[in-house]
Amino acid sequence: MNDCYLTIANEAHAEIKIKGSRFIGETFHVRTAEEALQKLNIVRQREYAATHHCYAWQVGVNEEKSFKYSDAGEPSGTAGKPIYDVIAGHDITMILLVVTRYFGGTKLGTGGLVRAYSDTAVAVMDKSGIKENYLTADYKIILEFPHYDRWLKIINNLGARVVDAAFAEKVTMQVEIRLSRVERLKQAFMELTGGKGVFESLK
Repeated sequence: MNDCYLTIANEAHAEIKIKGSRFIGETFHVRTAEEALQKLNIVRQREYAATHHCYAWQVGVNEEKSFKYSDAGEPSGTAGKPIYDVIAGHDITMILLVVTRYFGGTKLGTGGLVRAYSDTAVAVMDKSGIKENYLTADYKIILEFPHYDRWLKIINNLGARVVDAAFAEKVTMQVEIRLSRVERLKQAFMELTGGKGVFESLK
């Protein structure tokens, strides 16, 4: 299972000026198309006096990957596609990249616009950086106290993370783990507890 993907390390902001026009690039972490639209609307409201809000987003991984881009009133093919090409060129996902333009009075022509939007996208991507992320799943774990220390070692060895834990008559935990390691974690849990504990998926 390919549960690894690349995304931006940080949300960032970059600005360039060309012949009086300001091009402001921003990146955002997003996981869905709906979230991308929400972030885009925030930019539109904040930069309400701008001439254009051109953008591209990409979410999902593997066969569920999807994307969209928009010229937002600029000549066709001069803004959205160049922005998306920067995203695709870095092979990243879970990102919204918006380039806001304040028109400075001098037309740049189609070639000039393509370069301006592409250069702004590259500039903000350089500031954002790239990191490796993983698709994960959360599980509810209930086990007896005598198994607790050994269970923590198993969790650490598989790179899982304890999200929450409660201690009463038994130990109840919420554990997050990479999708590709779920079966190994489940098998280790069953062997440790003799199949008597609780290992439930949290949707």
